Amino acid sequence: MCGIVGYVGKNAAVQVLIDGLKRLEYRGYDSAGLAILDKGVFSVLKKTGRVVNVEKLARKSKSPGTIGISHTRWATHGGVTDNNAHPHISSDGKIALVHNGVIENFLPLKHFLEGHGFTFSSETDTEVLSNLIAYHYKTLGGYNGNRVIESVRQSLMQVEGTYGIAVLCTDYPDQIIGARKSSPLILGVGQGEYILASDVTAFALRTQNVVFLRDDEIVCINRDEFSITTMEDNRVHASIETVDWAPDAVELGDYKHFMEKEIFEQPQSIENAMRGRFSQDSSTSHFGGLTLTPQELRHIDRILFCGCGSAWHSCLVAEHLIERFARIPVEVEYASEFRYRNAPLDKHTLVFIVSQSGETLDSLAALQESKRKGYPTLAITNVVGSTIARESDGGIYQRSGPEIGVASTKAFTAQLTILSMLALYLGRLRDMSYEDGIRFVEALKMLPQQVAQILNQAEYIQAIAHKYAHHRDFLFLGRQSLFPIALEGALKLKEVSYIHAEGYPAAEMKHGPIALISPECPSVFLATQKSIIKKTLSNIQEVKARGGPVIAVTTEECHFPKNLADDLIVIPHCHEALKPVLATVPLQLFAYYTSLARNCDVDKPRNLAKSVTVE
Repeated sequence: MCGIVGYVGKNAAVQVLIDGLKRLEYRGYDSAGLAILDKGVFSVLKKTGRVVNVEKLARKSKSPGTIGISHTRWATHGGVTDNNAHPHISSDGKIALVHNGVIENFLPLKHFLEGHGFTFSSETDTEVLSNLIAYHYKTLGGYNGNRVIESVRQSLMQVEGTYGIAVLCTDYPDQIIGARKSSPLILGVGQGEYILASDVTAFALRTQNVVFLRDDEIVCINRDEFSITTMEDNRVHASIETVDWAPDAVELGDYKHFMEKEIFEQPQSIENAMRGRFSQDSSTSHFGGLTLTPQELRHIDRILFCGCGSAWHSCLVAEHLIERFARIPVEVEYASEFRYRNAPLDKHTLVFIVSQSGETLDSLAALQESKRKGYPTLAITNVVGSTIARESDGGIYQRSGPEIGVASTKAFTAQLTILSMLALYLGRLRDMSYEDGIRFVEALKMLPQQVAQILNQAEYIQAIAHKYAHHRDFLFLGRQSLFPIALEGALKLKEVSYIHAEGYPAAEMKHGPIALISPECPSVFLATQKSIIKKTLSNIQEVKARGGPVIAVTTEECHFPKNLADDLIVIPHCHEALKPVLATVPLQLFAYYTSLARNCDVDKPRNLAKSVTVE
């Protein structure tokens, strides 16, 4: 999780680091800190809480140093204290280090280092690594090459676990060392400056030229150049790429929160997901990155989707759509469980990994396990150059732009849109007719406008949210492809408002959850499917008979009975396959406005971080 920013250049490092940390604060906000190296001395500032606490300390210090490293923490090893905040300085004062990841064998290493005179002031695994590098640096006293690079290399060969690190050494005042394994690290190449970070958003306003480090690579950054080597000390030819995000994409603009901004960006992000991906006759979709030919795809007998959190919910929707329109059996796995199972898969199985960030550790491990077993493995992700994007056999980019809010909104609906288009594509390869394909594409093209219509109801949905914000329990209920949206609606409410919420198939309510129904437990029903609306209305009647408040999301063609629901949200009529996309939007607004009513921190919900890069 955590965020890393390192800087070397001509400007004072403090403000560059603080600005970068603010943009990465969604990755962790338990504590923050920085270390500036100036005239061979570390100036260290760190504090629990938000980055602003460190910024206040920095205003007083006014360090002129032009090289430094910084960190915003999501706690793993050790509680949320000033001592456990990064950076960590080795006990001999030589090494400063920030770290994202987990060192699994830190205890035996700590005991070894204590036996060699190193001391510890924190509970973290990270301080062990800073002292380990210092230990190797000391033992390499007669080494003719770059001692700090070699110290880092030898240390990382001893550790087990995951890491993205940035390292300073007092004897190398113009140099930052970075390295990664299963934790993202990206080099921004600016004009007369370099920025090392765990996410492009940290430096998007300073440069869009980047180098994506790969696992087991070590980068050495000097003021005028950089070089990359492997753990075996082989030179790597660096490829500088350009990130095509607009710099203002990481700015709030006129919005109060990134979650609000990203909800209202969905007409454009859905349009971007579709752009250029329809056939000339508008009867199907196509994707340039799938790498499998239509003939190869016709021989696929089963598809496995893996994801975590909201991505897992989008996979569940894909299961319904692909089985319905392409008649291909689909399985959905939690990525975190897949690699620890020995699930039997047919030899003609295609695997999709779905991850907004492209760095989710569990999803990356699922991808690697799938490839290890020889299955064609494709990715649906939002971040060009991410590890999952690079290691997959091919895939589809979401084109959502940066998503800063911890609770996924526009990335989720972009995933749903792409998965709907994938169901269309596979369906047209099988037995979907030309006319049905035409109708599907026409419906897809209407999505941005229809989402905008729902967003026009924001004030109305805000009033509903305020009405129910005092409740402590919610049920979200839907059928078929709307059941995953019930799960997503419950997740959004939990994430940003801290209200306990559960998603269930509406028909399963009688098999246990109905025991929760009371005037204190509202139910949100997704009643948008005309073919089974009578069944859903019966479920609503059961809730009303027990005094439970009902919020219903429906469409005009369902002819929802007047006064059956306490509050009714009507979304536009659309193709049956696209109702999950439209039904999601009012639930996002409901969660957002409920969070505001409860005075919660919308963009930085407690205990959560945006990109889960640790187990």
